[in-house]
Amino acid sequence: MTDRWLSVEEIAEYLGVSKDTVYAWIAKKGMPAHRVGRPWKFQREEVDAWVRSGGANDNKTGDEV
Repeated sequence: MTDRWLSVEEIAEYLGVSKDTVYAWIAKKGMPAHRVGRPWKFQREEVDAWVRSGGANDNKTGDEV
């Protein structure tokens, strides 16, 4: 069985960032997220791969939410 789906709050805590940062990464940086009804849900493995590939890197200074 695979890991359970994580909420915005859980993935923010896992990554050590704010919920606002998670929402910004979904909108602007292509963070892997899936809508399940209204809320966003995440698979830890997909997010880990995205972070490792540089998806969370800031390309400009002052770009953080």
